[in-house]
Amino acid sequence: MIRQEMLRSYAIIFHYTGLLLILAGVLMLSPLLCLPFYPKEISQLWGFAIPAVVEISLGILCWILFRTKNGQSMDLQQSAVIIVVSWITVCFFSAWPLIAIQKMSYTQAIFESVSGWTTTGLSVVDVEQSSHIILLWRSIMQWAGGAGLAIIMLAMIVGPTGPALGIAEGRSQQLVPQVRHSAKIVMMIYTGYAVFGVVAYRLAGMEVFDAINHTFAAISTGGFSTKTASIGHWNSLAIEAVTLPLMVLGNMNFLTAYLLLHGKFKAVSRNGELRLLLLLIAIGSAVLFFTVCTNMYPILSKSARIAVFETITALTTTGFSTVGYGNWNSVGILLMIGLMLIGGGTCSTAGGIKQYRIYVLYKSIIWEIKSFFLPRSTITENYIWQGEQKDFISEARIRQIGTFVFLYLATYALGSLILASTGIGLKESLFEFASALGTVGLSVGVTSPQASPVILWTEIIGMFLGRLEFFVILTGLIKIAQDIIKGIIH
Repeated sequence: MIRQEMLRSYAIIFHYTGLLLILAGVLMLSPLLCLPFYPKEISQLWGFAIPAVVEISLGILCWILFRTKNGQSMDLQQSAVIIVVSWITVCFFSAWPLIAIQKMSYTQAIFESVSGWTTTGLSVVDVEQSSHIILLWRSIMQWAGGAGLAIIMLAMIVGPTGPALGIAEGRSQQLVPQVRHSAKIVMMIYTGYAVFGVVAYRLAGMEVFDAINHTFAAISTGGFSTKTASIGHWNSLAIEAVTLPLMVLGNMNFLTAYLLLHGKFKAVSRNGELRLLLLLIAIGSAVLFFTVCTNMYPILSKSARIAVFETITALTTTGFSTVGYGNWNSVGILLMIGLMLIGGGTCSTAGGIKQYRIYVLYKSIIWEIKSFFLPRSTITENYIWQGEQKDFISEARIRQIGTFVFLYLATYALGSLILASTGIGLKESLFEFASALGTVGLSVGVTSPQASPVILWTEIIGMFLGRLEFFVILTGLIKIAQDIIKGIIH
């Protein structure tokens, strides 16, 4: 009986994993659309076509062999296994073109692939020497990774009837009651961001190819660039003015964006996460301006631009930059680390601890202090606003958030120590691993083609944990381990 139940469970898992592999394989063919514009790169076609065909074939095989009853949904544990297995598999396949075309080592290719799909933006690719097709593939990975494979599948393909798959990938909120319709709205909003970004960048002076790549990287809060100096390459107020709202939109909870589009400004104004974002931008920009920028960049307008841009790119976990950080003082570096650890909005494309959790912990302190001044018999209902509804916060929820933050910071400390053990300075280690774990992409020079495998694999694990979050990965791995043990025993 137990064995039959496990077989049914893994039939569902492999069936939907197959669908995700088909989708990822089709996405791998999409960079080939640029070949008519760059015909000299036609020789690189097979570097994408072969792995795409293999991935699609594997997906079709899983989809057909493990076909389930129509409309059968899955629980959160099964969804966690699907997300973990499919993301690992997709990242390995996505590294294939980088090995075949860029001649990167296995570790470097996996690193670049994981950095793309997790929307981190740390890179070991020399973008100035890379082909257009490779640069576009990096940006497509970030665009798809920001939306999430599960959301794209739910919006485009007949998928599971329950919300568990989206929840496992970090999309716990639905815009409308129907799961697939909600996913379609998310993709419509996301696509609308992309259209707006490409047009705006083009009007600001970017070439079409650069505009497409930077739009994909901005709205996914990914940060891959076609230029070594990132956004700083252009030194343009207009381009920075386009980039800033795109980064904020990528950081924003899709539910908040949905309410904004429907003109429900009162509901948006009550969003504590959004208020926290604006407060942190104001404080961060002011601190950077007075402690770093005015001393290093004597032109006042330049100092203000850098302070605002670098604050937003760190907090939204986008990872674009306009300057380097090698000669920044300790105050600036510490502030950037703090912003990267906090991260962006929940149910958005951003990484980090998430502003929602920080806001709930802040409110819990306020609630705890208030409780000391209330009669013991008083019963209170603590809540924050999520969209147009009150989200009541229980003590169990606060404990769960506290546990997550503890795991996040413990992982951050461990990863930073591992980097420091390779001979990197502590300040640089703290900065670089905060960037990897928060899926940010800013760097002080630690991440490079010359970086050791220990550094790259430590950051790979950090990026993966930061994108899918700890509880999802732990749930998936524990589920697999339990089922293996059950299979052996029975």
